[in-house]
Amino acid sequence: MFPEILSKNLNFPCISFAAMKTNDEMLEHLIKEALNEDVGDGDHSTLSCIPADKKGKAVLKIKQDGVLAGMNVAEKILHFAEPSCIFKAYKKDGDEMKNGEIAFEAEAHIHTILKCERLVLNCMQRMSGIATLTREYVDKIKNYKTKILDTRKATPNFRLLEKEAVKIGGAVNHRFGLYDMIMLKDNHIDYAGGLETAVSKAFEYVQSKQLNLKIEVETRTIDDVKKVCAIGKGKVFRIMLDNFSPEKIAEALKMINGDFETEASGGINLDNIISYAETGVDYVSIGGLIHQAKSLDLSLKAVVVG
Repeated sequence: MFPEILSKNLNFPCISFAAMKTNDEMLEHLIKEALNEDVGDGDHSTLSCIPADKKGKAVLKIKQDGVLAGMNVAEKILHFAEPSCIFKAYKKDGDEMKNGEIAFEAEAHIHTILKCERLVLNCMQRMSGIATLTREYVDKIKNYKTKILDTRKATPNFRLLEKEAVKIGGAVNHRFGLYDMIMLKDNHIDYAGGLETAVSKAFEYVQSKQLNLKIEVETRTIDDVKKVCAIGKGKVFRIMLDNFSPEKIAEALKMINGDFETEASGGINLDNIISYAETGVDYVSIGGLIHQAKSLDLSLKAVVVG
């Protein structure tokens, strides 16, 4: 089974119809649509020169050091296209990988291998890049209590695999979408008419609809933090400290005094993440885990016998 992302590893319950789908169903939909996009009315390059009944073997070659991610996805893709495909894994998701190693080999009809080749590589290269960058962040603050969160700054229709790659890299998945928690950010607060109004209305909404949703509130100043501390107990579970310096976060944490979970966000990178972790904030959220990651070099090569 594809590792649980939505129901098991996210911090927040999922309630929408989309979230009720299993991860396997979501992944199968992604694979189906991606293959339809790529293959269209046929893989004519393959159809033109290789008999449909001919079988073959291919190996996934690692060409760049990093953290491997997407092994489970690759196996799913190949088995979706050909259930009888033989998939032999030599490494697993989360393993350190070195240039020259082999991650897996697959035996199937050659048409299947060639049809799936680019989708397998696109997924694994992207996921391995994200997992590698995430591991670098995680290792930076491994001696601190602070945990790293991803964000919704993800690729449309590919979020499932990007967030899985973050988890493989050792960080924690934040909310998956707009449906699995309430996050009152600056625009919500401004449109609602202020922080107090936004919090009050959000809490009333959750209560009236009997939703099992937690509320997080973004704060932009120390005064915002004071307001949430005054009105948020029993309503708000986490305070986001957005674009606060480490010094301001330390000041805010004294004020919060452990009454709420805390999350630092905005401008956090590999150069300054330790200074944020040193404050003792519970979480730091980093959009760059996904949108700044670079795909790693992998290739799927035919094994020709004789």
